[in-house]
Amino acid sequence: MARHTVARIRLDAFIHNYRLAKDMHGGRALAVVKANAYGHGAVECAHAVEDEVDGFAVASIEEALRLRESGIVAPVLLLEGFFEIEELCEIVAKNLWIVVHHLWQVEALLDVKLHSPLTIWLKMDSGMHRVGLSPAKYRSAYERLIRSPNIAQIVLMSHFACADEPASAHPLQQIETFFTATTGIKAPVSLSNSAGILGWPSAHADWARPGVMLYGVDPFTGLKAGSPDKFLRPVMQLESFVISMRTILIGEPVGYGCSFVAERTTRVGVVACGYADGYPRLAPSGTPVAVDGKLTRLIGRVSMDMLTVDLTDLPEAGLGSRVELWGDQVLVSEVASRAGTIAYELLCNVKRVNFLYSNSTKQN
Repeated sequence: MARHTVARIRLDAFIHNYRLAKDMHGGRALAVVKANAYGHGAVECAHAVEDEVDGFAVASIEEALRLRESGIVAPVLLLEGFFEIEELCEIVAKNLWIVVHHLWQVEALLDVKLHSPLTIWLKMDSGMHRVGLSPAKYRSAYERLIRSPNIAQIVLMSHFACADEPASAHPLQQIETFFTATTGIKAPVSLSNSAGILGWPSAHADWARPGVMLYGVDPFTGLKAGSPDKFLRPVMQLESFVISMRTILIGEPVGYGCSFVAERTTRVGVVACGYADGYPRLAPSGTPVAVDGKLTRLIGRVSMDMLTVDLTDLPEAGLGSRVELWGDQVLVSEVASRAGTIAYELLCNVKRVNFLYSNSTKQN
């Protein structure tokens, strides 16, 4: 019998979240499916929304080519642009869009001879100081590029450093910097990632770039179980089952390092999931899990292949009981917070499990 540790990917939830993102922002929206759709399966997620999506965004040409090879024909934006001039031939051949974020890329596009013009997204460093042209050099780069026969269209863009911090003044400073530097330029604009869509209406423009919210994660506070349809829906349900049980007495430990010591007689359930599957090793005792639909807690240290949960107050639970590690009842953002990380990392790290895809939208 196969190990029953699975990631259930609800593609209908992905579709719902894309529609919600687009509705909240207005205009058009690229579905960000980089890093294998944040661990959910880029090809599967892309095909789920291909009939209505305005385009996709990925990190690299390798990710873009995988989408093209699977039959995706919608626009695909390379968020890191091109790394070598030689890539431009493939970019043109596969009809890809590219982010231009450095002066060497500007010069390369002006010098090369292309068979057909490209759509580029010209990125400004409005305050994140990671990649992007400085505001002082942005307009000049735009004016040179827009006159080039190699360029079909330019979208103006930037990226936020602190959009997921609602009390921060930095996003508003970045918005002001961006619009001051682009005054008078008549071109489409894209500023909003997921946090920008949800929390900064003044950043809404022609194009949105929703990422983590497509997978049901609110970058601010996370979701609440049972959210109504107008809210985001978790796409991934990571689950396993209880493979062993034992009872330990007061003062007895469980797991590596004996980090958990029972303060009462405790029924311990062993679950077939560990950090090799993507569950965070640093999740402490007390991190919520759900067993047969009822909330309980993680106890002891997470192992490579197993973890242990408290079944003391769940007398009906036993061998074979279903365990939700995150999903509808247990938010991945809550698990990430307990482990001292972010939901993005947990979702991207899921591996060695069986991925099961469903889409009730297309089934109905």
